[in-house]
Amino acid sequence: MTELEVVLSDLTADGEQLDRLVSGLDVDQWNLPTPAPGWTIANQIAHLAFIFRIAAAAATDAEAFQTMTAGAQQNFDGAVNAALKDYENDTPDILLGRWRAERAAVVKGLASVPAGDTVPWLVNPLPPIVLACAGIMEQFAHGQDIADALGVELERTDRLQHLVVFAVLTQDFGYLSRDLTPPGVQFRFEITAPSGELWAYGPEDAENRISGPANDFCLLVTRRRHRDDVAVTAAGQEADRWLNIAQAYRGPAGAGRRPGQFVTVPQ
Repeated sequence: MTELEVVLSDLTADGEQLDRLVSGLDVDQWNLPTPAPGWTIANQIAHLAFIFRIAAAAATDAEAFQTMTAGAQQNFDGAVNAALKDYENDTPDILLGRWRAERAAVVKGLASVPAGDTVPWLVNPLPPIVLACAGIMEQFAHGQDIADALGVELERTDRLQHLVVFAVLTQDFGYLSRDLTPPGVQFRFEITAPSGELWAYGPEDAENRISGPANDFCLLVTRRRHRDDVAVTAAGQEADRWLNIAQAYRGPAGAGRRPGQFVTVPQ
């Protein structure tokens, strides 16, 4: 398989795992609150359906994508909340069906992009493989919210590497989302995969270094765990600062999670 095909296969596998979790829920469970303030499990799935819908449009119909995302750069939260209203009257079966259709559409759409082309996105055009990695990040983050609401753990595999790479590529997002100037220094990332493999990125002699297990790193960069509750460590003043603001998405940072908010943190 090509690199893009591998990422799309792993995006599909992650979606299927989350699908198995929510497909057995009753109506009351779909309405359970998640750690994201004001968001139920149904809202989380609706958000994923919307994100995949605009990603499929980006890959197949740039004009439709621009129409669907108009105003998002000026008022990101407002655009997200407006999008959720399109799903608010859906029954669980309808919402699940829409999400499944959008998952299939984005995989097909990204796979069809000619080699070397980019697709439009919210800030800058992206190669389809990077947008697929962003989709993995979205499913990880919102899937974690759902798992936390239900008090269960999702299986985390070496598919996390795509999210780790995406977080390395988007190292500056935490600064930009807070109107801070990125320091312009390269970090060394040494992240241990669930399998035990070491994933290393950045200069070996970098002064600023980040290390830890992949699941904890992903929980940190998606702001689903506070830095105090993960086994991610920093060496160097800027790297230590980064642990406080790390995020792998461009929207507003939000409040994140409180120290000690979760009794059990996957290690």
